[in-house]
Amino acid sequence: MLSLFWAFQNQWKVKAEKFNLSGVLSDNSFYQLAAVTVPIGSDLSLRRSAFKAPNLNFRDKPWAPVLTLDLKANSSCLRSRNVVCMSVQQASVPKVSVSPLELEDAKEPPLNLYKPKEPYTATIVSVERLVGPKAPGETCHIVIDHGGNVPYWEGQSYGVIPPGENPKKPGAPHNVRLYSIASTRYGDSFDGKTASLCVRRAVYYDPETGKEDPSKNGVCSNFLCDSKPGDKIKITGPSGKIMLLPEDDSNATHIMIATGTGVAPFRGYLRRMFMESVPTYKFGGLAWLFLGVANSDSLLYDEEFSKYLTDYPDNFRYDRALSREQKNKNGGKMYVQDKIEEYSDEIFKLLDNGAHIYFCGLKGMMPGIQDTLKRVAEQRGESWDEKLSQLKKNKQWHVEVY
Repeated sequence: MLSLFWAFQNQWKVKAEKFNLSGVLSDNSFYQLAAVTVPIGSDLSLRRSAFKAPNLNFRDKPWAPVLTLDLKANSSCLRSRNVVCMSVQQASVPKVSVSPLELEDAKEPPLNLYKPKEPYTATIVSVERLVGPKAPGETCHIVIDHGGNVPYWEGQSYGVIPPGENPKKPGAPHNVRLYSIASTRYGDSFDGKTASLCVRRAVYYDPETGKEDPSKNGVCSNFLCDSKPGDKIKITGPSGKIMLLPEDDSNATHIMIATGTGVAPFRGYLRRMFMESVPTYKFGGLAWLFLGVANSDSLLYDEEFSKYLTDYPDNFRYDRALSREQKNKNGGKMYVQDKIEEYSDEIFKLLDNGAHIYFCGLKGMMPGIQDTLKRVAEQRGESWDEKLSQLKKNKQWHVEVY
């Protein structure tokens, strides 16, 4: 076991270099310490993005936590002495200060700063597998350093141009692939210089032989998941306005429905609501996330979301639909639309009171969801077509599927 110490000396400062591995101060400075052991359930709890300790703001707390981490679980979070794993910081830090706050000044979202003919060359910071061994397929969390030159808002997307030649247009580059950004405008390092993507590796298996056919694999997803720190990546954008998080009412209700990597923009929303200390945005409403995946090993950012449940029980709800592990009321597989039906009365009442509802994921998710909502509306004596039209008119309905 190795202990990372956060300490206090006149004012809060993170000085990892003052401690040796036994936890003894390496100089004669006086520090007040308090020990808090955080249980680590599995190596999943040590995966995820990291933040730089100097950005911490403990809001004049008279104590500092000591986090005890099991190095056998995952050592990736300890590569730098001044980096603390993001998935455990919520255990003891209310919120994290961000900078530069000038990113809050813009009145309109940045759009298409870089286009396919003149993309921005960014750098891969890290690539981490998000899912467990029993997940069907591989999904990765990819952090990209854009140096603050490609700013974005929560809910927007980046375009990625994979290296190589377009097979349909010899001599031309590949087409742009769009990916929802999975971080806030400050990025996972809270300095406004990175963006994160949540990418599932697209692999094709021959239906007759059952063997993988690399020639038909997804070009861009495999490029991203195979990338190494320091690799260059061409990005465009940012693009999109439909999934922007409305912030005119900080007490609003936001119902988020995702399948798989469609959770990306919602991770950005929730970090802004519950993880970051932004002076101009104090969330006091309700955020309700429905996430549909195949099984427990396929859950994405689950430890992060679960921590919000503990820290903000009055402001966050989180429901998982695990199609290969749970059954719906009819004994069939549990899909996200079945979870929606379970809470349909509550959801409809929230929508009637102005809640925003968001959908993100594979386009195949929408017919089942729409059918469920229509059936529920009819049971309530309402016309779903009229209700949907009103939701769109009120800008409460947000859909981004692919």
